[in-house]
Amino acid sequence: MARSALLNVMVQAVKKAGRGLARDFGEVENLQVSLKGPGDFVSAADRRADKVLIETLSRARPGYGFLTEESGEIPGSDTTHRWIVDPLDGTTNYLHGIPIFSVSLALERDGQIVAGVIYNPILDELYVAERGAGAYLNDRRLRVSARRDLSNSVIAGGLGKLSTDARVRFVRENTFAITEAAGLRVNGSAASDLAWVASGRLDGYWQHGLSPWDMAAGLIIVAEAGGLVSDAQGRQAMMQTGSVVAGGAPIHRKILDAIRKAGAVVAD
Repeated sequence: MARSALLNVMVQAVKKAGRGLARDFGEVENLQVSLKGPGDFVSAADRRADKVLIETLSRARPGYGFLTEESGEIPGSDTTHRWIVDPLDGTTNYLHGIPIFSVSLALERDGQIVAGVIYNPILDELYVAERGAGAYLNDRRLRVSARRDLSNSVIAGGLGKLSTDARVRFVRENTFAITEAAGLRVNGSAASDLAWVASGRLDGYWQHGLSPWDMAAGLIIVAEAGGLVSDAQGRQAMMQTGSVVAGGAPIHRKILDAIRKAGAVVAD
């Protein structure tokens, strides 16, 4: 695919951050046996990736603001543009040496996500999308799965925050996936799950308790791959509510219906 100048900037940034994460990932297994464990090491790797992204993007687009998991809100002189950054989505996987994690980067213009990039440096999988231009994995055009029935669909969910209420809600909601779907996956990386919905590996995905940086890039990638994305009440308020449901139209609707029946969605 021929990438725009904007996507080239984004790809350069995530690949640079990804190289550092891949290098550090190679050390995690060695640290698993240490008394202290690799937690501090992984936190440092996360911060280094955040720094690389901020510096690289700031050079390419001076004045754009940032919202990042590590650094929070960084206002820019250009108030119409904001980078939304998760330097390491899937930290727990990374911590345990599981190669399902991503660098996630989106650009917001006047409150609307206009481009997204998700990169797994271990699998060397680069997902990109720009509004109106389609979604791609390593230059291959993406389309969401066309499956219509849960009985032959694989659905992913997320446990969310480590709290009793969140886990109870997950168990209550995922009954439909256990009893009706071909399979349920809990992969531990919202960005990766959304990218996999876009590629058709997953037929649907839902999760609560997300932050904007967890989902921003994935939302546009799924949408540009022909999928539907909404919050858990079927509205376009994902970034505000922190919930997301994604998939092809039939499966998206069935997930929404199932979690509504579970009685776990509380009106704002």
